[in-house]
Amino acid sequence: MSVIEICRTAAAAARVLRETPTEVKDRVLESIAEALDAERGRLKAANALDIEAARAAGTSATLIDRLTLTDKRITGMVDAIRTIIGLPDPVGAVTGGQSRPNGLRIEQVREPLGVVAVVYEARPNVTADVAALCLKSGNAAVLRGSSIALHSNTAIAAVIREVLDAQDEVPAASVQLIPDTSREGVLELLAAEEYVDLVVPRGGPGLIQTVKDNARVPTVIDGDGNCHVYVDASADPARATSIVVNAKTSRPSVCNALETLVVHEALAATWLPGCLDELAALGVTVRGDERTCEVWPKAEAATGDDWATEYLDLVMAVKVVRDLDEALDHIERYGTRNAEAVVAQDISVARRFALSIDSGSVFVNTSTRFSDGGEFGYGVEIGVSTQKLHARGPMGLESLTCVKNVVWGEGQIRVL
Repeated sequence: MSVIEICRTAAAAARVLRETPTEVKDRVLESIAEALDAERGRLKAANALDIEAARAAGTSATLIDRLTLTDKRITGMVDAIRTIIGLPDPVGAVTGGQSRPNGLRIEQVREPLGVVAVVYEARPNVTADVAALCLKSGNAAVLRGSSIALHSNTAIAAVIREVLDAQDEVPAASVQLIPDTSREGVLELLAAEEYVDLVVPRGGPGLIQTVKDNARVPTVIDGDGNCHVYVDASADPARATSIVVNAKTSRPSVCNALETLVVHEALAATWLPGCLDELAALGVTVRGDERTCEVWPKAEAATGDDWATEYLDLVMAVKVVRDLDEALDHIERYGTRNAEAVVAQDISVARRFALSIDSGSVFVNTSTRFSDGGEFGYGVEIGVSTQKLHARGPMGLESLTCVKNVVWGEGQIRVL
């Protein structure tokens, strides 16, 4: 099918999903979880084809890590679906309301958006995550992965489609993968405003710019993750080191990993060298400003580009600042509104940082790596919104709904 035909059939499925009871959606999701678990050999075989091609093409180790489906990651996909099953269904929830003097009762009620399309790169688990989130929230999912993960995404989508084909309660067109991985296919999707209600791009700057330049469909941007940790003069040294090491090294290839460490000058000579020694022992390359290179000579000299770079690798920029104001200014200039953290025992510093930082998630005395739908109790996320309209930060089930006004009357008519 063409991209437009996929979107058209998804829109028809969305009309049915809008009224599908929670217990039916949960039952279908459990069948999908069971099928993915049972077909893990098939998924790994397809993934191996993608990995082989990626290595032959000279793809970076970081991107291959994002691409790889291990048994543990497949189990994670299955567990995430079951977590979503256990979450409250947002559809039909009354979020507010009032009674008017004329007797009208007004309710704000959550309903699905309709057709949600996600354009994503490298990580095949997104195929299952988005499908589950959309089904639970009553939306049809249109999935467009990248060519690097085509075999993996196709295998996951095929397992899901087989489950949907085997039952008659949820339309089979509720979850569809666009096989066209060309730029032209993306442009066609971005223009499908008659059928698609939301597009979420999850990828690099090139994809994001393409969406910004061409989308006629509403979008929520899942942008870069140039994340910072600011270590204040009041920080507990051991806690600061633990947080920084975790934020940078636990999984450097993801968007909530630390990219720039910002340090108060009071800690430059005392705490910073020891922290950088620990990071270097774990394979981290440090690119520092002049003060950083002075106190830790093993650092490479940072350039202006380093402050704006999302490395997604074991590389980290380090900047020493005079005070909190300079730290805030630096993060305001280079941050991408994904996740920012402060380590401080001075509560006034922590509160001001949390108030001032313009980001979807702000972390006080904890790692940026918690910027994640699962860690926030959303099951998984459809993306991390780095904008401010409709949704912000990790986007779970509720972010895939909107609110409509339902007005109850007893024959009232408007006179004027």
